[in-house]
Amino acid sequence: VQLVESGGGLVQPGGSLRLSCAASGFTISSYRMSWYRQAPGKERELVATITSAGDSTNYADSVKGRFTISRDNAKNTVYLQMSSLKPEDTAVYYCNSPMVRASGYWGQGTQVTVSS
Repeated sequence: VQLVESGGGLVQPGGSLRLSCAASGFTISSYRMSWYRQAPGKERELVATITSAGDSTNYADSVKGRFTISRDNAKNTVYLQMSSLKPEDTAVYYCNSPMVRASGYWGQGTQVTVSS
């Protein structure tokens, strides 16, 4: 099993980024997928979740209306479109599924820095 997050970077407040999470070793179409983030000195928090079919999503209150989670099961990839970024969105972003989390595995994450 492998999860490879990408798409992070340095962006100014109000800007946008699109994160990608490419999975291998398992087929994401069978699983609910989520994005998490961990800011320096803070615990990892759940940001967004999408059902296996992509027909339902949930978001943390802090990102609701600004972030959009989506998936392409044919590409075995999950996305996080982030808009109206704020400095408090600065964190390392990870994707995962309940099945993979149960094994204790996390990818390397992708750093998002929002700063002027």
